[in-house]
Amino acid sequence: MSPQNKKSTPIDIGIPAAQRTRIAAGLSALLADSYTLYLMTHNFHWNVTGPMFNTLHQMFMVQYTELWTAVDPIAERIRSLGHAAPGSYAQFGALASIPDAPVSPPKALEMVRILVDGHEAVARTARGMFPLADKAGDEPTADLLTQRLTVHEQTAWMLRSLLED
Repeated sequence: MSPQNKKSTPIDIGIPAAQRTRIAAGLSALLADSYTLYLMTHNFHWNVTGPMFNTLHQMFMVQYTELWTAVDPIAERIRSLGHAAPGSYAQFGALASIPDAPVSPPKALEMVRILVDGHEAVARTARGMFPLADKAGDEPTADLLTQRLTVHEQTAWMLRSLLED
């Protein structure tokens, strides 16, 4: 059967199409933020230097591994809602609220500060779309958002602790 003749099976999961579209758009932004933060954290893992090298190198590895694991469930939720998940750097750049990593690696504590900002931004993205999921009765998305909020708020707190005198 040619692609033009292929019919898609309608989605009837109890969430109207318009709400699924809005939720998928919000999740696409969350995916873009998460992937951008993953890439930045991995970059900092590779490029950190200084007296805190060992501690930060290991901490960043734990964080980028968690982020890498997190992007798949976000993308799969978008697919479950009947939409294509973004997956290119161009799409992520257009959707992300987090700026790209600096071209030149910053000093170690500046990396930490940038990552605090990144985790807080992802938390804001997740929290901002929670009302959409809640209003639609989309419990799987609400659960996913709650899990992501917990991780990003806790990680931001731990990173902020390193910046205190």
